[in-house]
Amino acid sequence: MAILVDKSSKVMVQGMTGGAGKFHTARMLTYGTNIVGGTSPGKGGQEVEGKPVFDTVVECVENTGADVSAIFLPARFVMEAAIEAIRAGVKFLVIVPEHIPIHDMLHVRREAVAHGATVIGGNTAGVMTPGEANLGIMPDIAFKPGRVGTVSRSGSITYYVADTLTRTGYGETTCVGLGGDPVLGSTFDEILLKFEDDPKTKAVVMCGEIGGVYEERACNVIPDMKTPVLAMIGGIYAPPGKRMGHAGAIVEGKMGTAKEKLEMLADAGAHPCKTFLDIPETLKKLGV
Repeated sequence: MAILVDKSSKVMVQGMTGGAGKFHTARMLTYGTNIVGGTSPGKGGQEVEGKPVFDTVVECVENTGADVSAIFLPARFVMEAAIEAIRAGVKFLVIVPEHIPIHDMLHVRREAVAHGATVIGGNTAGVMTPGEANLGIMPDIAFKPGRVGTVSRSGSITYYVADTLTRTGYGETTCVGLGGDPVLGSTFDEILLKFEDDPKTKAVVMCGEIGGVYEERACNVIPDMKTPVLAMIGGIYAPPGKRMGHAGAIVEGKMGTAKEKLEMLADAGAHPCKTFLDIPETLKKLGV
């Protein structure tokens, strides 16, 4: 099994005719992702990689049955596109662009909750279910089907963790990139609960970073999970008051430091890992 996306998911690409949309549509199709169409207002009737382009999400859903959307649009257009998809009945969205305005993402989050949809991003590398679907911009070379799920705010850390799991024989069920923007569509606790319900996932590696409180929210669910959770936090040596890469990765005072987050997760029952090599060693000790 997998969470969020698999080979049966019917994927649409919003912004399909743009440079990034075209490029990553081709990549995702090459991997085997079931892309059924896309949207680009004013360009309905065209094709990209043999897949139909529609003017609106409603048209795409009605003609293709799309139930998943990958959004490749400039940040200023994301809110309108995401809400259009949610209201058209799309239940899972991946928002790839970064620096989505905070109030825009608050509106998207509200709409998603109201309509029972799941949103990943913004500023996400996407979601990968190895051997089934690559939704976003993840490099498939690092991934292999297996038994460990991963969820991370950072795309590059997602790749490194997957590569570590692949090289040590564990492989991955699904790898989720939450995104690096300050306000996200989904949180660690929500994704952890989805992994908890997946019988094929025998453990979950969650990788956080400095800034924000998304990692702390995971402490609300970890104590009740049967699936072991391994926790790693990036940014141990990050200087306070300086944004590190992601818009949300900034420490103010003592709140949001890597040390504080890791200690809090360990107290909640997670298994702390300070380096990538700690991950397979911990999984071995747990008998995964």
